[in-house]
Amino acid sequence: MNLTITVNHRQLLDILLNVGLVRPVFIWGAPGIGKSAIVEEFAHSLGLECVSLLGSQLAPEDIIGVPQIKDGFSQFCPPRSIARQEPYVLFLDELNACTSEVQKAFYSLIHERRIGEYHLPEGSIVLGAGNRAHDNAITRPMSSALINRMFHVELTASPRLWLEWAGQHNIHPYVYDYITSRPDHLWSRPPKSEEPFSTPRAWHMLSDAIHSWGPDIDVDSLRVLAAGCLTPQHATQFLAYIRQVRSQYALDKILSGQQPWPDKPEERDVLYFLAQSLRARLVKELPPERSRLSADSRALVLQAKDRITELADLSLEIARMAVTPEDGRELPDWFVVELFRDLPRLADKRNG
Repeated sequence: MNLTITVNHRQLLDILLNVGLVRPVFIWGAPGIGKSAIVEEFAHSLGLECVSLLGSQLAPEDIIGVPQIKDGFSQFCPPRSIARQEPYVLFLDELNACTSEVQKAFYSLIHERRIGEYHLPEGSIVLGAGNRAHDNAITRPMSSALINRMFHVELTASPRLWLEWAGQHNIHPYVYDYITSRPDHLWSRPPKSEEPFSTPRAWHMLSDAIHSWGPDIDVDSLRVLAAGCLTPQHATQFLAYIRQVRSQYALDKILSGQQPWPDKPEERDVLYFLAQSLRARLVKELPPERSRLSADSRALVLQAKDRITELADLSLEIARMAVTPEDGRELPDWFVVELFRDLPRLADKRNG
């Protein structure tokens, strides 16, 4: 499915409240970004029960039921999970993971809210969801007839909205504070190999695991937990962040000159994380054109140039990383040009 517009959590809820009441909606999105949770939240907001069917585990008879003879005629009896007396939200999760036969069984259910002679109670809502083909999840091509029976929308993860949600749902401070400092690490593209990768669901799992372990969890145990939930690079940087927190290094203090860069060999991962955090802050706060600099961002530019010069003395490799694009996120061209122009002068000043 190729959609040119994506929506966040809040926009999707608005679509469900305005479109889902009258037409079936199909939600596309990567694994672990909260599709199922949003559907349950939507159902709860309407006071309706949410009944989920997992498409990858269904056979046609799980939808249309099995036949029985009544008054000399065969009649299909839909399953109890679908045939209900009160209105409800029927959520067809992993709908595009169904076989073609199961997809055909959904045609009348989605289009007419009907299975054979049984009609869903008035006020019932039908929603579907599934991963995209490039997510390396179980997917099958959806027939054009099924696609044309539904309204389609693609969900993306919003760090700002996730943090709002996390603040109300007991997400561990380590996780909350890390995503606050590195919102770009909330989600990563599913890898082609079999390994964990970062999603809102994965960070939630990590939070639960840290809570369950207790406040005395050591760094080695945190390393195991992070590696079991997150993209390897994110797991490494998350651990470095924890070590930074526990060692009392702070990027703001380093930028202002109140605190030096960590320079001990055993603090290398902390240094790497702080340099990554500096780059993330510059990408976030510096405008594309120098003429749009505010007073605060001008001060940040001066501080950053001095600190990157100091960083180059400690590790030229990490200093280069601090100005190298990551995941398509680049520093403004004018800043990079100024930095390399001023580096010799700043180095002379520092050494002099």
